[in-house]
Amino acid sequence: MTTLVGLDLTGRRVVVVGAGVVGTRRARRLIEDGARVVLVDPSPSEDARRMASHGDVEVVERAVVASDLDGAWLVVAATADPALNAEVARWCLAGRTWCVNASGFRAGTARVAASSTHGDLTVGVVSAGDPDPRRVATVRDALASHVESGAVDLRRRRKRRGRVVLVGSGPGDPGLVPVAGLEALATADVVVTDRLGATALLDRLPADVEIVNVGKSPTNHPVPQAEINAILVDRALRGLTVVRFKGGDPYVFGRGGEEVHACRRAGVEVSVVPGITSAFSVPALAGIPVTQRGVATSVHVTSGHVGADAAALAALAAGATVVFLMGVSALPGICAAALEQGVAADLPVAMIEQGSTATERVTRATVGTAAQVASTAGVRAPAIIVMGRVAAPGFLDDPVCATTGVSDDD
Repeated sequence: MTTLVGLDLTGRRVVVVGAGVVGTRRARRLIEDGARVVLVDPSPSEDARRMASHGDVEVVERAVVASDLDGAWLVVAATADPALNAEVARWCLAGRTWCVNASGFRAGTARVAASSTHGDLTVGVVSAGDPDPRRVATVRDALASHVESGAVDLRRRRKRRGRVVLVGSGPGDPGLVPVAGLEALATADVVVTDRLGATALLDRLPADVEIVNVGKSPTNHPVPQAEINAILVDRALRGLTVVRFKGGDPYVFGRGGEEVHACRRAGVEVSVVPGITSAFSVPALAGIPVTQRGVATSVHVTSGHVGADAAALAALAAGATVVFLMGVSALPGICAAALEQGVAADLPVAMIEQGSTATERVTRATVGTAAQVASTAGVRAPAIIVMGRVAAPGFLDDPVCATTGVSDDD
């Protein structure tokens, strides 16, 4: 009979006997769990020495003796000598200290589960029979994939203090949502969602999850930001887990900072799952590298709905790439200001609508023609506007782009 127990090793002494491949691998995992790891080996590996040089572990460079186990909460016998591992296990048994014997679990009193972590939930798998690490790992990976897919209802059954999680859902393609975002969504009692982003994922949620749509369009903001903040705080103070499901990244023109401030002022626990910002991902999917060595070594991201940003246009004139978010309606003014700033009229412009989705459309122009081209083509929000040499049609197919005169060492 095997009983699974989760051990809190944070700040506790764990001794690993053997500093070879197996021992250092086990030590790394124990370090991640917060343990104070001591490696004992007369000939520690270079990997173990490097870990010690960073202060990650303590290395005792000699043969192990029984007193090395004094004060240990857990011991791992991981030498290449099964007889020595068995002796260490006997010392542990006499001292009533749990011992993992790498030579075989029957010779020890504990075993390490193959595990995966999902937020504050850890899933572990162990073999109750003869050890078969690959089999156990296969089962662990399958369970982890199932949890990470968002298909498992992870809502808490035992109520606790409410909390808010800001999740960046990326530009729209559900495949670009971070795994941590999917897992957070699976814990939600309430989802407060934007109009944009990977909203198709909301269809997977259980029917009793409350969905509050606070989405905005360029000229229509039906739910003011102050009211959104109030909704987050209200639901969390009721003891619910609230996911604020946002397009792109919460902190890139997403007002995530304001929502975090509101939660903290109200004493509500709040965390953030960063998302893939559309400023970089949408151009990348359209074949536009916003920086390219020897072509554009910097990129500026600005909000277009307030009009031309003088600093961004100055950088554009100097050779940078500029990415405008929410800039469709302001595009004529932006282009006019760019020309006045000295930006070349033939500098390429790419306008990418519905980036990352099945309805994505890329419209090409120049600074001198972009306003008219956008009007004729009927370019509509949501769209990302990229200005700079990297936005030229077929930029990545141009052999000149691959031969910029910059050495590989630069």
